[in-house]
This record gives sequence, structure tokens and C-alpha cells, in this order.
Amino acid sequence: MSQPNHKQPNQSNKQLNDRKDKLKSASYARFSGIAFQMIAIIGIGSYSGVKLDELYPNKHNVYTIVLSLLSVIISIVFVIRRIIAGSKDN
Repeated sequence: MSQPNHKQPNQSNKQLNDRKDKLKSASYARFSGIAFQMIAIIGIGSYSGVKLDELYPNKHNVYTIVLSLLSVIISIVFVIRRIIAGSKDN
């Protein structure tokens, strides 16, 4: 009788560990996706600033500086919102 009781906790522990591993891998995928989106937002903002500076030249490359800074702020806000939304789901 001790063997069946001993096997059940091991099986349930294995199932719990498998579930935890699946949740971890889903979290990694979610956060790596957020990183790529952040890179894309900053890249598009910076590229737009460079192109605007080429079209409308100025002394200090104001468009590049402003759009780069703005895109970084937007991407940080985006990441914070996604993390908050993800924590509410769990």
C-alpha cells in the first residue's frame, strides 16, 4: 500500500513541474517578443528622425534627437503596459 501512495505524489510533482516549465517558456517567448517590438519602435523612430533631418537640414539634427528620445519613451511605456497586462493574466 505504501508504493501506490508513494507514486502519486511523484506523478503530481512531475505534472506540476511540467506545468511550471511550460509557463516559463511561455513567459520567455512573450518577453522576447516584447524586446523585438521595442527594437522596432526605436528603430522606426530613429530612422524617421534621420530622414527628416535629411529633408530639412538643421544645425543640431533636432528631428533625430527628438524622435529617438520620443521612440524610447514610447517603447518603455509599451513594455510597462505589456508587463502589467501579463501580470494581471497570471
